[in-house]
Amino acid sequence: MLAAMPPTPPPTPDPGEARIRDRGDACPGALRLHPADDGRLARLRLPAGRLTAHQAEVLARAAETLGDGRISITSRGNAELRGLAEDCGAELASLLAGADLLPSPTHERVRNIVASPCAGLDGLGYADVQLWARALDTALCAEPRAASLSGRFLFVLDDGRGDVAGLGGDVSLIAGQDGSALLRLGSRHFRLAAADAVRAALTAALAFLDAAEAAGNGAWRPHELPEAHTPDWAGALARAGITAEPVTAPPLPVSPPPAPGPLGDGALHVLAPLGRLTAGGLRALAEGADELRLTPWRGAVVVTGPGRLPALESHGLITRPDAPGAGVTACTGRPGCAKSLADVRADALAAPAGPLPVHFSGCARRCGHPYGAWIGVLATGDDSYLVEGVATPRTSLTAAVAAARSLPTHTR
Repeated sequence: MLAAMPPTPPPTPDPGEARIRDRGDACPGALRLHPADDGRLARLRLPAGRLTAHQAEVLARAAETLGDGRISITSRGNAELRGLAEDCGAELASLLAGADLLPSPTHERVRNIVASPCAGLDGLGYADVQLWARALDTALCAEPRAASLSGRFLFVLDDGRGDVAGLGGDVSLIAGQDGSALLRLGSRHFRLAAADAVRAALTAALAFLDAAEAAGNGAWRPHELPEAHTPDWAGALARAGITAEPVTAPPLPVSPPPAPGPLGDGALHVLAPLGRLTAGGLRALAEGADELRLTPWRGAVVVTGPGRLPALESHGLITRPDAPGAGVTACTGRPGCAKSLADVRADALAAPAGPLPVHFSGCARRCGHPYGAWIGVLATGDDSYLVEGVATPRTSLTAAVAAARSLPTHTR
């Protein structure tokens, strides 16, 4: 049964001090609903964002019959349902379990795995990390201790092209061109055989749990641990029989997300306006597709032929880099979130085009913001914003956002 969990504001540590988590992680899941002003919210973890056509249909049906008819795509390529009734838990759980979207009720919130969405499709990259993601998901669900990971603990699997390597993973694997993999654990880096990559990722996560238990500060993620309780990464890998060579931090591979449109002959990249799909839009994506891969860029890679672009455009989906809404995201805003100071989604719809991503936030938490280079638009009241820190009235918002998005570079 789904249970409504109140939000847990984290305590703020002093500079240089380890964060102390004195409450459990209240991150929402598919079996733990979060109360919002527009109803309950369910967050469904989809390792590597993968959905079969049948699973997409079930998700669309759940959105229509139990929620507000829409599916939100998160910055980790997961799916959210909003507007859920308080008593819909059992029915939602049954729908999801029947489509194999809940392979482990005890582990459903820890299946946070982002992988290069185009891996294995376009001839780029050094390994098909989509396969790594499936193997890691199986290993996570089979390990009882892994259920203790926070719902925010993140695994990132990059195929070497650098599209997801910078997404802030707690455990990151980057494929190498020589059959190797780089394991990134904060400031520590290890070179190991690609065949050991999945086992090494799980071993590293369990080493974090050991360190968190010893630290006793309730850390959800490795960077929250006190310095004296840094996990024994090297020792854990050695005890697991994994040959891992410590290496100096190499340059991080970086590449931008693919532009909306065809990806060779066998796939498409499509963005959802403001990161939300209608149930009909999700069905249109899945129609005739071998699979969908929801992405951290609030869209989907569709494994299918390019001839379907016009049909997808008719559902309001973004299939061209110059289309209105490309690169524009927003938090929930009013009326769905009580903390929001404005209806930021309405204002985001008018955002002018530009090369840099832009994110509209209803409050200083900046929920769902992208990683890397992006323009921040923060509501400070009903009719006032900060655009990259500069006070801007709503009447001047379009011009200010246009100027910010046209900048050649931007670093957060």
